[in-house]
Amino acid sequence: MAENSKKKKKGSAKSSKSGQSKKASAREREKKKRGKIILFIVEIFVLLIMAAVLYAVLKVEKVGKVELNEEKLVINEEVKERAETTKMKGYRNIALFGVDSTTGALAKNTRSDTIMIASINLDTGECKLVSVYRDTYLNLSNDTYNKCNAAYMKGGPEMAINMLNMNLDMNITDFITVGFAGLADTIDALGGVMIDVDEAEINHLNSYQFTMAEDLKRPYKEVTSTGYQQLTGLQATAYCRIRYTAGDDFKRTERQREVLMAMADKAKTASAATLNQIATDVFNEIYTSLDLTEIVELLGSVNDYKIVDQAGFPYEEYRTTGTIGSKGSCVIPVDLKESVEWLHKFLFDEDYTASSEVQSYSDKIKSDTSPYLK
Repeated sequence: MAENSKKKKKGSAKSSKSGQSKKASAREREKKKRGKIILFIVEIFVLLIMAAVLYAVLKVEKVGKVELNEEKLVINEEVKERAETTKMKGYRNIALFGVDSTTGALAKNTRSDTIMIASINLDTGECKLVSVYRDTYLNLSNDTYNKCNAAYMKGGPEMAINMLNMNLDMNITDFITVGFAGLADTIDALGGVMIDVDEAEINHLNSYQFTMAEDLKRPYKEVTSTGYQQLTGLQATAYCRIRYTAGDDFKRTERQREVLMAMADKAKTASAATLNQIATDVFNEIYTSLDLTEIVELLGSVNDYKIVDQAGFPYEEYRTTGTIGSKGSCVIPVDLKESVEWLHKFLFDEDYTASSEVQSYSDKIKSDTSPYLK
C-alpha cells in the first residue's frame, strides 16, 4: 500500500510538472509570437521612416544646391587651353535654364524653354547675355541630333551644359534653373519689373498668366493697357512665354532677356538686406550648382555688374528654319562653325577658330538637314 501510494504521488508530481511545462511552453510561444508581432511593427515603422526620408531626399533633389560631377562635364581640351591663354580667361560663363514646369520639376524630365549663357567679364563686371534658341538642331552631347532643349529633358542640367560646351566651344561649369513659380516669386520679391507691353502682346500675356494662375493656385491681375508699366511676377513670367506674335520664338527670347535685364535693374535699387532675404526665400524654388552664400555674394555686388549687350544664337546671318522629319520645325545653324566663331567674337571680343569637333558637328548638321531645305 505504501508503495502504491508513493507511485501515485510520483505520477501526480510528473503530471503536475508536465502541466506546468505545457503552460510554460504556451507562455513562451505567446511571448515569442508577441515579440515577432512587435518586431514586425518596428520593421514596418522603420520602412515608413525610410520611405519618408527617401521622399524628402527626392523632393529636395529637385531644388536648391546640386553638386555636378565635374568628371562628367565635357569641355574640349583645346577650349580648356584657350580659357587659360586667351581672352576667355577673364570671363565666367554661367548657363541659365528656364523650364516649362509649374510643379517644381526642375532636375530632369522637363524641357528647357529658356536656354541662356551669361558671360561675365571679371575685370570690368560687364555682362553679355546670349539666348540659344530652344529648337536649334544640335548634338545633344551623346552624338544624337535634335532640338537642343531635349538635352535637359533627357539628362538634366549636366547634359544640357555638355550640349552647350560641345556645340559652342564653351567652358561652362555652373548653372541656375528656375521654373514658372520661382521666376514669378523672385520678380514679386523685387517689387515687380518695368516692361513695355504692346497691343499684340496683351491677350497672349493674360492668357498665359490665367493658365499659370490655375496651375499654381494663385490669383492674377489682367493687364488692360499698353505701354511701359510695372508687371507683377506672374504677369512678367507670362510675358516671357509669348511666342504667337511677329518674330515667333526669336521674339520670345528677346522678351526673356528684356525681363532678365529689368530684374537686374530693379535689383540695383534694392537694399543688401532685401536681396539677401530674396535669395534665402527663393533658393528652394531654383536648382543650381551655386551655393546660397555664393548667390548672396553675387547679389551683394549687383551694382558692380552691368548687362552691356545681348543676342540670340545662332545669329540671324547664320541660321534658317525648316521641318526636319519627325523632329519637327527646327532652327538650323547653316554653318555651326561660323556661328561659333561669331559667338566668341561677340562674347570675348576675340578672333576665333572653331575646334575640329565643332567642325564635325557642323558637317553632320548640314548632312542631316540639307535634304529638307531643298
